[in-house]
Amino acid sequence: MTVVGAFGLSVRDQALEADVQAGLAAVEEGLLEATKSGVPFITEAAQHLVRAGGKRFRPLLVMLAAQFGDPYAPGVVPSAVVVELTHLATLYHDDVMDEADMRRGAPSANARWGNSLAVLTGDFLFSRASRVLADLGPEAVRIQAEAFERLVTGQILETAGPRDGRDPIEHYLDVIGGKTGSLIAVSGRYGAMMSGADERVVEILTHYGERLGTAFQLADDVLDIASDSHESGKTPGTDLREGIPTLPVLHLRARAEATGDPADLELCALLDGDLADDDRLAEVLRRLRAHPALEQARRDTVRYAEEARATLAPLPECPARAALEELCDAVVHRAG
Repeated sequence: MTVVGAFGLSVRDQALEADVQAGLAAVEEGLLEATKSGVPFITEAAQHLVRAGGKRFRPLLVMLAAQFGDPYAPGVVPSAVVVELTHLATLYHDDVMDEADMRRGAPSANARWGNSLAVLTGDFLFSRASRVLADLGPEAVRIQAEAFERLVTGQILETAGPRDGRDPIEHYLDVIGGKTGSLIAVSGRYGAMMSGADERVVEILTHYGERLGTAFQLADDVLDIASDSHESGKTPGTDLREGIPTLPVLHLRARAEATGDPADLELCALLDGDLADDDRLAEVLRRLRAHPALEQARRDTVRYAEEARATLAPLPECPARAALEELCDAVVHRAG
């Protein structure tokens, strides 16, 4: 058993391990090449998060999905570069919106260079992703455009909040389906499609990525509360501080509304207060870590990961399918 990639996937087949490792190494080269500019400062800013590392979760999924066709097909690595560049671009923008100070254990781009340059660097990465994508054909461009529309729609829905008395948890699941699930679904789709896999396999791996993407984001929600900065690579409570309604908080609020429990109502009031104060934030984190709402969010993470695993059932048993199933376990493990 060998651990592959920063995400920590355990691969038990030597041939698959070699393919995935080689593919991810090629993606790293592609990312560095795609983020070069004739202006040295732009190169530095564009490569800031590339060089900071990261899980490379989306390229990993591309490489595994490609195993159901020809993993050496010429479009596989470039498509993985496209999805990771797109993801990195969204991180620059997210950190500006969240006023985050850290990303991947390093100062965020906005903390280092200011909001305007961080936003423009994200735009630069989007443009470079489009340049790579143009060589992959009109169908790949259409798929990326649809995913990007969903991603932006998810961000808009998150910013606007639920409307017309809609259940906040249902609204939130729609948000993360767009913000996170869409691009992870494209990762599975590109890997299978670019490798020439059967259309049914492409469909299965697209649905798998969608569900796994939701589980992945829910695990992040848990980590924002349950982890320290060493584990998560960003400041704990970042989402809480910015008022982002993550799933544990939504479960807390639903419980407080349903039961009227004084302790829950008090915690909700703390969340609604000024969390710029470090002591207040620490108190909220302490209480949330001991609250049943956090465990409920963990159970939701497991449920979506198991749904992702179930979609793989029609695929032939092989090392790649086993690795995709292991990926479900790895996502759940992140949430504790």
